[in-house]
Amino acid sequence: MRMIQAIIRPSKVEEVKGALEGAGYTSLTSIEVKGRGRQKGITQMWRGEEYKVDMLPKVKIEVVVPDDKADEVAETIRKAAHTGNIGDGKIFILPVEKTIRIRTGETDGKAL
Repeated sequence: MRMIQAIIRPSKVEEVKGALEGAGYTSLTSIEVKGRGRQKGITQMWRGEEYKVDMLPKVKIEVVVPDDKADEVAETIRKAAHTGNIGDGKIFILPVEKTIRIRTGETDGKAL
């Protein structure tokens, strides 16, 4: 099994959810996070004063899928989250050792 973690723009969450659902992946977790990458934040003006916002709001989406579906899911997320601008985000694919469904006790693939 693999966990796909995607850090995306908040404005792209609905598109990503819709794309995943359309591809048959309805289960996901989303977390509001803040971070920065190469764009290193933005400079804004407020009441004539310039200030820097270096931790920008993002959303982290996590999906656990069978090994053979990881690339498909990552590409689905990438296409839906893409704007072509700096700050589109990142996708990480991590191994998952074990999954347990709390309600039934099912494990691994059956728990997905």
